[in-house]
Amino acid sequence: MTTINTPERRQLRELTRTFMTKEVLPHLDDWERAGEVPRELHATAAKVGLLGIGFPEEVGGSGGDLLDSVVVTEEIIRSGGSSGLVAALFTHGIALPHLVAAAGTGTESAAGDDLVERYVRPTLAGTMIGALAVTEPGGGSDVAGLRTTARRDGDHYLVNGAKAYITSGHRADFVTTAVRTGGPDAGGVSLLVIEKGLPGFTVGRRMEKLGWHCSDTAELSFADVRVPVGNRVGAENTGFFAIMQNFAAERISLATQAYATAQRCVELALGWCRDRETFGRPLASRQLVRHRLAELHTRAEAARSYVLDVATRVTAGEAEMTEVAMAKNTAVAACAEVVDAALQLHGGFGYLRDAEVERHYRDQRILGIGGGTTEIMNEIIAKGMGL
Repeated sequence: MTTINTPERRQLRELTRTFMTKEVLPHLDDWERAGEVPRELHATAAKVGLLGIGFPEEVGGSGGDLLDSVVVTEEIIRSGGSSGLVAALFTHGIALPHLVAAAGTGTESAAGDDLVERYVRPTLAGTMIGALAVTEPGGGSDVAGLRTTARRDGDHYLVNGAKAYITSGHRADFVTTAVRTGGPDAGGVSLLVIEKGLPGFTVGRRMEKLGWHCSDTAELSFADVRVPVGNRVGAENTGFFAIMQNFAAERISLATQAYATAQRCVELALGWCRDRETFGRPLASRQLVRHRLAELHTRAEAARSYVLDVATRVTAGEAEMTEVAMAKNTAVAACAEVVDAALQLHGGFGYLRDAEVERHYRDQRILGIGGGTTEIMNEIIAKGMGL
């Protein structure tokens, strides 16, 4: 894949690997147990140029495109990180694109530019943390059916409702929030930037999860929260379409996390099977084990090739949402099989928190849920088939 293996992207891989070795890996187990990554990590990642990858330099980013973000995500996991770390450190990847897209164009450009100065630049500099709040209790993937309301009251909106499963919700300084400003369907949804600390804005309990332990997750509630109209992202009632436009990049990111996790677990299993001896012989010397490792390696590499092909065409504006959905489901399925088999090959050690493969086993389960479930992806695929 020449597009993913340019000299510049090889340097980006090396930068990411160095960052992981120096700043992350010595502390990751502690962050897993603490339930969050430190705020200082965002600033450190910004200083070396990783936090702003994929965002234009004119809004404070480091430049690059979706493929550069793919490279960073892949290398974080291949270096010994995790999808949970990606979720915690790069939550702005789903919180900021809507703000960037609304800046500098149309009748809302002045307000959009102001949002960039107040939220985008500080976040990409690592001094603020942003989150995206769409999902609601009982709502799941039904974005068009959300119930959180924002009623216009002069120069403010009065926001009432609740959000659930919000990544970085505890640490976030602001939340890009989907609200209903209009009718009962997709055409009545808007996006508001809501700052933590506003009266009536409550951050609930930190939600304990199966995986992604270093990524904090929270419930949010809003009771007559007064949000300035200037904090609206784009024109009123255009929020649903803004959310949909960013889904392709989010799903490609999750697919990347899936195949990279699979690749990492193949490497871990291979190392274990070479070193582990049973009945006087290394596990890797047994044909059954060698063939299983070969199968897992094939699944992981095939998923990577397909996702990168789709990601390349998404970057060029050529891929359809059907292809993105297929790429996500393909990578998620490969990851689930590979991680399960890798843990099995580790035997009893694989079941311990001391084993890296155990963390991947827990973390991979969310990849078929976040960004649109496997079932939602299948519905998109079916529609693309004319069914």
